[in-house]
Amino acid sequence: MKIDKYISVFNIGLQNTFVYRWNYFLRALFGLIPLAGTVFLWRAIFHERGGGLHGYDYGSMIYYYLLALLVSNLVTPTEDEWQIAADIREGQINSLLTKPMSYLSYRLSIFLSGRLVYTAVTLPPIVLIFIYFRHYIAPPEHVTTYVLACISMVMAAFMQFFITYSLAMMAFWILEISTIVFIVYSFEYFLGGQMFPIDIMPAGIQAVMKWLPFYYELFCPIAIFLGRLQGTALAQALAIQTGWLLLTWAAARAMWKRGLGHYQAVGG
Repeated sequence: MKIDKYISVFNIGLQNTFVYRWNYFLRALFGLIPLAGTVFLWRAIFHERGGGLHGYDYGSMIYYYLLALLVSNLVTPTEDEWQIAADIREGQINSLLTKPMSYLSYRLSIFLSGRLVYTAVTLPPIVLIFIYFRHYIAPPEHVTTYVLACISMVMAAFMQFFITYSLAMMAFWILEISTIVFIVYSFEYFLGGQMFPIDIMPAGIQAVMKWLPFYYELFCPIAIFLGRLQGTALAQALAIQTGWLLLTWAAARAMWKRGLGHYQAVGG
């Protein structure tokens, strides 16, 4: 069966990724340092204001950043773009081009295995930080909220992978893609909700950002989980996110096809 070969790739990815489990654990552990800085920053802001901010108080803001930490660890690719670019630059895709295997599906299998290992290894410190801030945690009351938030999070994970894959395809044309990657990641960090919740921005700016893909890479599933997207706004958000998922998938496939037209085989 066609699926069998990708299951094999997934298993190989699990084994290879698990070699670096301590790297992932330490990365997650030290990734809590920016969270600590964020906690102190917002504590000072709310103390100075003496009130809430666009429906957030200090507790709900901390809860937002806890969810941002969790969702980011679940959906964000880890070094996938560098690995794909290296495959192209060093000619390692030559061996894959001769096999009855989709390179996109091959890399997707590796991405999923990497997310599984990364999540398993980094979850303990995240759980500890959730326990520490347990007084600020207010889970949703309805099962539907969990379901819709999970659906949005899965779409966010695939969107991030397809964007990462498309960026890595630039290696067909240029040797070093780091500048392009860092520019795009800067936009993702600022416009995706990692720096601050999108819905504290002015209404006009929010209206524009809702049509950008970055909004749906992190903020959207968190906003659904927090109940800040409901009714028509929720339906619209899921529809737009679905549209961006299809567009990023199509872009990834198109970049691969165009890249192959430029490809000159090098290496083994």
